[in-house]
Amino acid sequence: MAASLPLAACSKSEPASDADAATAEDGIINPLILQRADPWVYLKDGYYYFTASVPEYNRVILRRSKTVAGLSDAEERVLWNAPKSGRMSGNVWAPEIHHFGGKWNIYFAAGEGDGEDPFRIRTYVLQADGDDPMKADWSVIGQLQTPWDSFTLDATSFEHKGTRYLCWAQKEDGIDTNSNLYLAPLDTPLTFAAEPVRLSVPTLPWEIQGYKVNEGAAYLNRNGKVFITYSASATDARYCMGMLTADENADLMDPESWTKSPEPVFQTSEKNKVYGPGHNSFTVDQQGRDLLIYHARNYKEIEGDPLFDPNRHTRAQLFTYREDGSPDFGVPVKNGPMPKA
Repeated sequence: MAASLPLAACSKSEPASDADAATAEDGIINPLILQRADPWVYLKDGYYYFTASVPEYNRVILRRSKTVAGLSDAEERVLWNAPKSGRMSGNVWAPEIHHFGGKWNIYFAAGEGDGEDPFRIRTYVLQADGDDPMKADWSVIGQLQTPWDSFTLDATSFEHKGTRYLCWAQKEDGIDTNSNLYLAPLDTPLTFAAEPVRLSVPTLPWEIQGYKVNEGAAYLNRNGKVFITYSASATDARYCMGMLTADENADLMDPESWTKSPEPVFQTSEKNKVYGPGHNSFTVDQQGRDLLIYHARNYKEIEGDPLFDPNRHTRAQLFTYREDGSPDFGVPVKNGPMPKA
């Protein structure tokens, strides 16, 4: 289901100048990458790897750079193209690259193509046959084996205290939502070592605007606590980020270990003209400072289904921590040179 690409609407407010680059922290100028939604940045061995949803929803891409700023114009390699029909042929969403078990793996969601069932979304894994993900051949090794067969997307993986986990979004029969968040330890990239637990259901007013959604989880371990951010509501200006918090020594598989922030932790800034920020990832800059990577639009009004408006752009900004150790993401920074936190 290809989307049209009205580039005039998605350009930066003004072309970046040498002066902009000179004043930007880490050389980062927002938007960092145009028309790349659900951005995922993964740092390994001195390289930042970047993947994201493309507007056509028909392929998985990868970039690599020694700096975050360098991702903006880094070469983009197509790792995998969706088939013309059948499973995985439509709505290729939210790829994430991870390295564990000695292998490069990419989790992504996909449905079936035009005229079939494009919203029969399930999660799959691509795996590389070599050590260099930019040169290796990638192939689908299978579908994520969740306890029930339903709408499944936005899988993220992390290691905590020696255990490799997967957190993902899924629709569960008997619960009147579009997607909830689940967690399980991994046995293989496709299978679990224990029964999953349900971490979060969208119930708060800001989580159910347009759609009842919890999705796009991202893990952060700082200051003795584990944080899982996620995104909520429809993919327009109402899209925003929530957060779950647990003590880092708690049993992450016990839902009672987690508390949900009562209000969004990151949301639209009318003042800065950044709309619907969310589906984030975390990385650190070259100085070791924490960076929030997310997508947002430069405008509020959208014609038609927001999913098919292509202008969710990748953005980056520094953030700080409150006295209680929790992250303070502030507000989405305006277009232009990324400021200090």
